[in-house]
Amino acid sequence: MIKAVILDLGNVIVPVDFRRCHTALARVCAFPPEDVPKRIRATGLVERFETGDVSSEEFVRQVSAVLDMNVGVEQFWDIWSSIFGPEPLIPEEMLEALSRRRKLLLLSNTNAPHFEWIQRKFPLLRHFDTFVLSYEVGALKPMPKIYREAVARAGCAPEECFFTDDMPPYVEGARREGIDAVAFESLEQLQRELHTRGISW
Repeated sequence: MIKAVILDLGNVIVPVDFRRCHTALARVCAFPPEDVPKRIRATGLVERFETGDVSSEEFVRQVSAVLDMNVGVEQFWDIWSSIFGPEPLIPEEMLEALSRRRKLLLLSNTNAPHFEWIQRKFPLLRHFDTFVLSYEVGALKPMPKIYREAVARAGCAPEECFFTDDMPPYVEGARREGIDAVAFESLEQLQRELHTRGISW
């Protein structure tokens, strides 16, 4: 029996399009949109930021240096958070109902400024019992540590947890820990997966 439902954040609850951020950064830096992600990726900064190894201040400083960019901190975070779309992919009513019947957890590779922004823009996150966030745990999906932390907070066995994520490698990482996990494709598909496990809302 499934006792806990664990959901990814980006492209499961909230739509994400990194191209919006890359285009916006290109307007204020010395490089075209297609070069922006390559230059940032080469530094390994995002991974270190999302595991809590780099502070927000240092992240802004280093990304600005890599892109030869001079913008204020507030403008930087507005641009960095432009990856998120305005409307959630899962309706709040469904999350609220799920939270009444099962433990509801959020499991995300993210960073503090992004998550703070998301919480302000999407109050539906209040229906989650707990947030398992990479920058707090010090591990990224698909590292075992982050799934084990989610299971511990769920307070049940791994096989009693259901997890969905839009990234197949992260789904596989959860399965290796014994979690019942499926790739997220759409709201309708998620609802079917929940129904087959006897989970209603």
